[in-house]
Amino acid sequence: MADFDLSFIPALYTPSALLPISRHKASLLYTIETYPVTVIIGQTGSGKTTQLPQYLEQAGWCSGGKCIAVTQPRRVAATTVAARVAEEMRCQVGEQVGYSIRFEDVTSAKTRIKFLTDGMLLREALVDPLLTRYSVIMIDEAHERSLSSDILLGLLKKIMKRRPELRIIVSSATLEVEKFAAFFANPEAPDDQQQCRIVSIEGRTYAVDTLYLDQPTDNYVEKAVQTAFTIHQQEGPGDILVFLTGREEIETAVQKLSELASTLPPQAQALQPLPLYAGLSTDDQMYVFSEAAENTRKVILSTNIAEASVTINGIVYVVDCGFVKLRAFNPNTNIETLTPFSTSKASATQRAGRAGRTQPGKCFRLYTQQFYASLPATTTPEIQRSNLAPVVLQLKALGIDNIVRFDFLSPPPSQLLIRAFDLLYALGAVDDYAKLTSPLGTRMAELGAVPPMMAKCLLTSSSPQFDCQAEMLTLAAMTSLQGNIWFHHEGQKKAMESSRRKFAAEEGDHLTLLNVYQAFVTKGRKEAKWCHDHHLNFKSMQRAVSIRKQLWRYLEKLGAAKGDDPSAPAAAQHQNKAQNILKCLVMGYFSHAAKMQPDGSFKSVSGNVTMHAHPTSLMFNRKAEYVIFHELLETGDKVYIKDLSKVEKGWLVEFGGGYYNLKS
Repeated sequence: MADFDLSFIPALYTPSALLPISRHKASLLYTIETYPVTVIIGQTGSGKTTQLPQYLEQAGWCSGGKCIAVTQPRRVAATTVAARVAEEMRCQVGEQVGYSIRFEDVTSAKTRIKFLTDGMLLREALVDPLLTRYSVIMIDEAHERSLSSDILLGLLKKIMKRRPELRIIVSSATLEVEKFAAFFANPEAPDDQQQCRIVSIEGRTYAVDTLYLDQPTDNYVEKAVQTAFTIHQQEGPGDILVFLTGREEIETAVQKLSELASTLPPQAQALQPLPLYAGLSTDDQMYVFSEAAENTRKVILSTNIAEASVTINGIVYVVDCGFVKLRAFNPNTNIETLTPFSTSKASATQRAGRAGRTQPGKCFRLYTQQFYASLPATTTPEIQRSNLAPVVLQLKALGIDNIVRFDFLSPPPSQLLIRAFDLLYALGAVDDYAKLTSPLGTRMAELGAVPPMMAKCLLTSSSPQFDCQAEMLTLAAMTSLQGNIWFHHEGQKKAMESSRRKFAAEEGDHLTLLNVYQAFVTKGRKEAKWCHDHHLNFKSMQRAVSIRKQLWRYLEKLGAAKGDDPSAPAAAQHQNKAQNILKCLVMGYFSHAAKMQPDGSFKSVSGNVTMHAHPTSLMFNRKAEYVIFHELLETGDKVYIKDLSKVEKGWLVEFGGGYYNLKS
């Protein structure tokens, strides 16, 4: 009994010998050794993500100080899988098994298996273009076709020519496999010398009954809550997983379910709603994976994070709203929104499959069978619907000058590339010949942890003209937090609003965020109670402090940091300082400018789109001739702008890098 480690989480632990992949261990290792590229079709639950890296490590692929990299499209997946594999290998996370995500690196000199987001591996390629540290690179969940994983595949195809000993594994759900294989195939080579092999591993799945609505619903959040509550009252044991599109919907549903759960009779089984989305802290995300208390059923309300990347055991019922929020960039209006789209058939299948992991399950689709028949087969790859400025900047920094000739798995529309160059040119990151400028363009690329617009603000903030680097670091950290820094319990919305007004700055949301951060580092850091009293999320604020420190270190590395880092910059005391901060923001965010209309709505300066201040903004129902904003959300038929500040028309012309000119 002595060798059994009691720290295992039973809900997460299936002996690896029982996983379907264990039967294929020898043939998989042979294939990987023989062919440069292996494409694996592995159904969820086959064990590919957790077991394959361990097999490779045991087979000696980490000798000579080499590492195995496994990329994930999402941060949640990178952290949870690393924790799981470390547990199986009986080590602490950060020792033999580690992970690296934006603003968080838990690895050491001992690390042999490294889980990281695909964006982080791209960042590593800036320092080490041939990724020489790695003997094997596995791109997991490649069918999600995230922006970074698509670029990474093109890059690996180039690296292979220079490093024939490197092994690449692409793991994907069924649909895209042929496409990946064709991408890596060498059309000139004879069949016996092909570079790529497809291997299929069956998953361990049970039958799932799929149920549809007779009539379409006009409010899927309400319907999802009702459905989950009905399942709880009428169906057998097993946890429930509900797919919704974003944080706001999830929080609404959690609240409604909590209210319904409080109406259950005392002796009935309790119902525990738990949220899961990208903006949650790592600790909060881990709640979802622990076993529910006795006589309690978990209802997990998740975005499409839970569709493929992470496996939550105990799920028997899935409720699928039929929608997903995707980034969509419109080159005509120059605006990128987060917009709800219908899911694809492939996603709907993935979601349903979540119910059949441990026993037969049921999937309740909140749409009709006709609607399902009309869904697209797969989701459009991110590279064909995103703002490509960060991608162009990264490829240029990697020395890939002719971007049009780069080998993309799915080439982006030319219109998107033109727009990306327009913006980078106005930001001063590329010159008339579309070459990276030095030092600004090169430094912006190195600051890949923040979007190009914010990188420009950070890099120009130290100039004598603005002299606001400390404040800009704070703003970069505060706007990098995914999710809201404010919270309120039931019935406390008014109290939260009045707390927010205490920090309010006349000029808008950005300076208000500065005031909040300033107050936190001087008063709230020592005691969580201060945050609680002011309705601030203590964990989010702590994260902002740590992100700010990291950004400072990045600037220091680039030789762009000024003086010693004051972790608590002085608040913007005098008018001039506030103006300088706003002018500096215009240097980066000039393309996100909007003019107020007589009816209180806004029109974007560059594309004539009607937008509204988000209700969480201080500029909601306030007057301002021009504003710049940080992000857009599209819900229903309205476009909302978040994090906005008042600016002057003259600044847009002066600091907009030629993006605007005044009509005479």
